[in-house]
Amino acid sequence: MTKVLATLAISLALTGSAAAQARIQIGCTATSDCASAMVAADEGIFKKHGLDAEMTPIGINSNIPAAILSNSIQIGGPTSTVFLQAVDGGLDLVAIAGASTMNPASNGNITAFVRNGITIKEPKDFVGKKIGAPGLNAFLHVLFVKWLVEKGVDPKSVNFVEVTFPTMADIIKSGGVDAVLTAEPFVTRMTNAGLGSVGARYAVELARNDPIIFYAASREWAEKNTDTIRKFREAIAESAQIVNGDPEKAFASIAKFTKQPLELVKATPPNHSEPVLKPEQLAWWIEVMSSQKMLQSKLDTATLVLN
Repeated sequence: MTKVLATLAISLALTGSAAAQARIQIGCTATSDCASAMVAADEGIFKKHGLDAEMTPIGINSNIPAAILSNSIQIGGPTSTVFLQAVDGGLDLVAIAGASTMNPASNGNITAFVRNGITIKEPKDFVGKKIGAPGLNAFLHVLFVKWLVEKGVDPKSVNFVEVTFPTMADIIKSGGVDAVLTAEPFVTRMTNAGLGSVGARYAVELARNDPIIFYAASREWAEKNTDTIRKFREAIAESAQIVNGDPEKAFASIAKFTKQPLELVKATPPNHSEPVLKPEQLAWWIEVMSSQKMLQSKLDTATLVLN
């Protein structure tokens, strides 16, 4: 009888341990915007909060909603624009925590990088050019279109194509596009390689402080895994302090996930990590996307962020 009880106790202990370590896949593109999740995975913060979490690289941000709904990943880091367009299209996604926000430093890292042989002196010089964006209707693309409109340039006069961050240098070098919408550390990498130069720092001119990327999940999964969401938020809040206050640890985690050289990653501080996301922070994006006819319905910000 004693042996049976002992065996049962061990079994229950093992079951409890397994239950405590909730298994999740977190998908992000190769940028510093998901640095809080990268650090949480690297520094054992997810594990500390009872999560067995693994980072999964996603080539193009616009693929993240489909990856979430297919359950290839449970949590993803879509840009604000990709998330809103997915919800507008009928996908039942919900934001669960903040990742990164625009600020003067991060805005300065965003550029339209132009290949050698192309001269850009003013916004209208982009007319007729072929421009690569890391996701059509994603963050960098929508911001650039907004900038063009404010400068009096018709976005339809520009030819946009999708180009992933890791392949930008090769496509610029081959002349496959005239420019790419990109950010650090890719700007420095292409500049150092002599592939071209910065044609415009359009995010600086827009001067916004809205969310860039936040963490999202399917509403069904989020409602069934409230305890996992709570643990995830606690872990992200803890790791965000490291991202914002201990750049050396952040650099190491970003370099590991993005597979970029550490010295190159160190050249640019990671985008500001903001773990708290409020519904009203999505209002500007909805306004911009509606003006670009990217949204068909009237989205209610109150339903977009999980309480």
